[in-house]
Order: sequence, then C-alpha cells, then structure tokens
Amino acid sequence: MSSSRPTTYTTFDGPQRIAGGSLQDNALAAKRALEADGSGTVLTFDDSTGRLVDIDLRGSDAEVLARLLLSTAPATSEPEPSLEARGRGRPRLGVVAREVTLLPRHWDWLTSQPGGASVTLRKLVDEARRASSGQDVRRQAQERAYHFMSALAGDLPGFEETARALFADDRAAFMQRTDTWPADLRNHALHLAFDDEA
Repeated sequence: MSSSRPTTYTTFDGPQRIAGGSLQDNALAAKRALEADGSGTVLTFDDSTGRLVDIDLRGSDAEVLARLLLSTAPATSEPEPSLEARGRGRPRLGVVAREVTLLPRHWDWLTSQPGGASVTLRKLVDEARRASSGQDVRRQAQERAYHFMSALAGDLPGFEETARALFADDRAAFMQRTDTWPADLRNHALHLAFDDEA
C-alpha cells in the first residue's frame, strides 16, 4: 500500500514545480523562491495526502531547518516499565480500547465465537482490510490528487470534468481534460492520481 512508502513533498511556485523530496529540501526551495520574488504563491504539498503543509519560513536557513526538526520530532514518551514492575493483567500488546456500538444480536454472535468478541472483531477487520486493500489504495490516490488539484487547479478550465474523470478512474479522460493545464501541475496531478497503478 502507499502508506509504506516514505513521505515526500513537492513545492510549487504558482503552477511551476520547484522542488521535490524531503521536507527540508522543499522548505529551503520555498524560502529561496519567496526571497527571489515575494509576490508569487509558493505552496508545499505532502505527496502522501496531497494536502498543503504549513512551513514557517521566517529567519535564516538554519532557523527554518531547526523548527522543522522540532515539529517533526517524535513525541517523547515514558519508558515502558520492566517486566518485574508490571502489575497483573494483560501484557502491553499495543491494544487500544475504544467503544463499539452493536445491536444485541451482533453481541450474541460475537460472544459465541471462539476467542470471544475481541479476537473475532480483530479477525474480521484484518479480513476486510485484505479484501479491500486495492480499493483503499485507489481511493487514497484519488483523494490525494483531488486535494492537490483543488489547491492549485480549482480555477483552471475543465477542473470539474477532470475531477469527475478522476473519481470515475478514467485515466484517458483525466489526461484529455488536463491537456491545457500547465505541464508541471498536470504531471504532478497525474502522478498522485495514477502512479500507484504502475
């Protein structure tokens, strides 16, 4: 699935692609573009979601990079207690407790299954994830392309027809509808929408 790929970013100055790769590389490219011509619209996108990324570009390059490191650093957590320090109960398996609301007949069926309700629900979720993985990848690609297109191409001719072609999974119509769009914008939208099929 696409979620296993490393996150990359892409920066546009108007319809022109000026950077791609790590968030740090994109931040510095965006900073340089704004310093060269502060009147342009410089936007950075997360390629895994197609959404805009807000980057604080104030200060020197070192200050910008330091803020990025702080904002992307994993949150510190308390160390796990040793085995001896643990109390009674289940070992930590990464289980997250949340509420599930079901009808009585669903609870009756779940509790009659081997292993009980929790084991059965986990098996059902895993089975559904396997069965729909291709559809999930396709839907995620469509959504990320749509987020990107909405930000940069929402006012371009044929945007609505292009969006319909995207969600109809019609690559040929998508390419035809974007034929007049700026090349960098068109190519990136095409990459986000259909690259997972390659």
